[in-house]
Amino acid sequence: MNIFNDLLEGKENISVIGLGYVGMPIAVAFAKKINVIGFDLNEQKIEMYKSGVDPTNEIGNKAISETTVSFTSDETRLKDSKFHVVAVPTPINSDKTPNLSPVIGASKIIGRNLTKGSIVVYESTVYPGVTEDICIPILEKESGLKCGIDFKVGYSPERINPGDKVHTLDSIIKIVSGVDSESLDEISKVYELVIEAGIHKASSIKVAEAAKVVENSQRDINIAFMNELAMVFDRMDINTNDVVAAMNTKWNALGFHPGLVGGHCIGVDPYYFVYEAERLGYHSQIVLSGRKINDNMGEFIADAIIKKLITTNKVVKNAKVAILGVTFKENCPDTRNSKVIDIVDRLNEYEINPVIVDPYADQKEAYNEYGIELADINNLTDVDCLVFAVAHNEFKSMDLDEIDNLMKEGPNQEKIIVDVKSLFNQKELENLGYTYWSL
Repeated sequence: MNIFNDLLEGKENISVIGLGYVGMPIAVAFAKKINVIGFDLNEQKIEMYKSGVDPTNEIGNKAISETTVSFTSDETRLKDSKFHVVAVPTPINSDKTPNLSPVIGASKIIGRNLTKGSIVVYESTVYPGVTEDICIPILEKESGLKCGIDFKVGYSPERINPGDKVHTLDSIIKIVSGVDSESLDEISKVYELVIEAGIHKASSIKVAEAAKVVENSQRDINIAFMNELAMVFDRMDINTNDVVAAMNTKWNALGFHPGLVGGHCIGVDPYYFVYEAERLGYHSQIVLSGRKINDNMGEFIADAIIKKLITTNKVVKNAKVAILGVTFKENCPDTRNSKVIDIVDRLNEYEINPVIVDPYADQKEAYNEYGIELADINNLTDVDCLVFAVAHNEFKSMDLDEIDNLMKEGPNQEKIIVDVKSLFNQKELENLGYTYWSL
């Protein structure tokens, strides 16, 4: 196969299918070296990209307006490509089972437009076996071509950390795999164009698929351990962060902290692992237990809010609670699988409808996804309980005067601050008389 050389010489194109938090940075990076077709079914998103707007905030409007990526929602344009990168989301269903609809749909689209001599590389997170057992048969059926003879397939798990401006696409080692040695070498050379950190060649596609779900399951388990400690230390009246700070003085401490675990990776990938393990007759114990702990943290935080309302003699039903942040992580507009919503849902059970503020989240997306209307912090007043749920820079930089201006007038001990991300100094606030709680 000579796709790599043809790409360098401009004789062939690479296509990226799915232009979200993962696909867009990949497309823009490749476009600096070779010709790129960026495909997405969302016509509105395509028009935004064409007009130089980056709704993901991953690379910024300037980079979008300057890129040479050819944006399109016309699937027939994929016929002009010989190297396809699939970067569609792989969420979970309401019963926590994998939702493979996006990757299946993408496979059908590519299959309909696949030409001989092409390579298809999947980056979407899946459990081991999906690429070869589900995706390849679809590609073959739709195209009438035979994998290994007429086209090749590989898997290279995405490792982008949304909102992270340090660990960017080019600085993260890229795992690559292929159906055979020829495709593996070709895929590796293509990715080496944009990955400065280097390439790790996995021994098989299943190994590469497993590496992705396992690395995020590992993080999930470690955070679950810290969350369990936080729940116990709360009963012991011990500040968890003080314990973590002391523990982290040892050279081999891992540096994890308690918190809400949502998003499209850590909050999802373990369920892909568990699903396939149980399908094969093994009931996960550690991975599933960690996931259950993390899934319950929203309720735990909401219950802590209720307890503080009660201990400050407030009428719970009439209390005004404001939640700062609804995205799944700081300085990122992504609201997918946000665990802040679990806090909201739990408070709703007590007939509390919290006011939610987030300078990053998209108003329309938040309403369509969760039925919530975002408020402007400049209009926020008379708050009984202020919840710092996401560590956006705008919230971290708030001083005590700004915080106090949001609160209801009265004695400080009646003003509740719930600091999920431990942004502020507990002793300083308590010395001023505030009622303070942190995870």
